[in-house]
Amino acid sequence: MTDYERWITRNVPDMAGKVVVITGANSGLGFQEARVQAGKGACVVLAVRNTAKGDDAARRIQDAVPTADLEVMTLDLADLASIGRFAETFRANHNRLDRLINNAGVMIIPYRKTTDGFEMQFGTNHLGHFALTGLLLPLILKTPGARVATMSSGAHMFGRINFDDLQGERSYSKWGAYCQSKLANLLFAYELQRKLDAARSDVISVAAHPGYAATNLQTAGAKMEGSTLGEKAMTTANRVFAQSAEMGALPMIYAAASPDVLGGDYIGPGGLLGQSGFPKKVTSNGRSHDIAAAARLWAVSEKLTGVSYAFS
Repeated sequence: MTDYERWITRNVPDMAGKVVVITGANSGLGFQEARVQAGKGACVVLAVRNTAKGDDAARRIQDAVPTADLEVMTLDLADLASIGRFAETFRANHNRLDRLINNAGVMIIPYRKTTDGFEMQFGTNHLGHFALTGLLLPLILKTPGARVATMSSGAHMFGRINFDDLQGERSYSKWGAYCQSKLANLLFAYELQRKLDAARSDVISVAAHPGYAATNLQTAGAKMEGSTLGEKAMTTANRVFAQSAEMGALPMIYAAASPDVLGGDYIGPGGLLGQSGFPKKVTSNGRSHDIAAAARLWAVSEKLTGVSYAFS
C-alpha cells in the first residue's frame, strides 16, 4: 500500500449517504477525487463535458471500487445553457448536495471564447463555476453540513483582476488570463463564505490548490496551438518535476472531506514551495483577500451570468 493510499484510508471520513458533484471528473485531479469519494461510500456525480469519457472514467472507478455509486452527467462550463440544464436535471433527481467540488478548468490556452462570448479561461474557471454554484445553492443550503470546494492554483499569486478588460479583448496573455481566473476562484470562495456567514448558514466554502501535479492541463494549450515543441517541453517537465495526479488531488480531497476544515480555509501541498507533498492549511496572497475587489467581482459575475444568489 502506498503512502497516498495510507493517507486516504486514515484521514477521509465515511461518506455513505452523501451526494458529491465533481466537475471535470473524467480525468486528472477530478478523476482521483471521484475515485476516493466513491471509495468512501458517497454517491458521486461525474459532471463532464464529454460523457463518453465520463462513462469510461466511471468504468475505471467501478473496477477499483466495485460498490461505487456513480452517475455521469453532461456539463459544459463554457456554456451557460448547459450549466442551467445540468442544475435543473440534478435538482429534479436529487434532494441533497453535500459536496460541490468545483474542480474543472482550462490552463494557458490560446485565445478562445465560450459559447456566451467570455474569454475561455475566465469564463470556464470562474464564471462557469460561479453560475453552477448559484443554481445549486438552494439545494446546498438545505443539506446539513454541506461544502462548496473550489480549485485555485499557486498561479493566483501572479493574478490581477482586470475589470477594464476581463475578457482579454484589448490585450490577451494566456498566462495572465489563467492567473486572473485562479485569483478569481479565491475571491469567489472567500466572498461566498462571507455571505454564508451573514446568512448564518452552516454550509462552508473552502478552496484548494494542487501544487505542481502532472495532468493533461499543462499540455492542452500547446496542443491547441499545434506546438509539438511546447507539448514535449510540458510533458518532460511533468515527468521530471511534477508530483502525481493522485498526490495533487489530496488538497481538494482534504478540503472537501476533512472534519477539521473551516469555512474560508485554503488547502495546498505542504512540501517545498507548496509544489508537492501532503496537504495542509496554507495562506493565499493579499489580493485574494481584497473585500472590495471580491464584492465587485461578485456583482460583475452575477450580471454576466444572469445568476443571482439567494441565501434565504
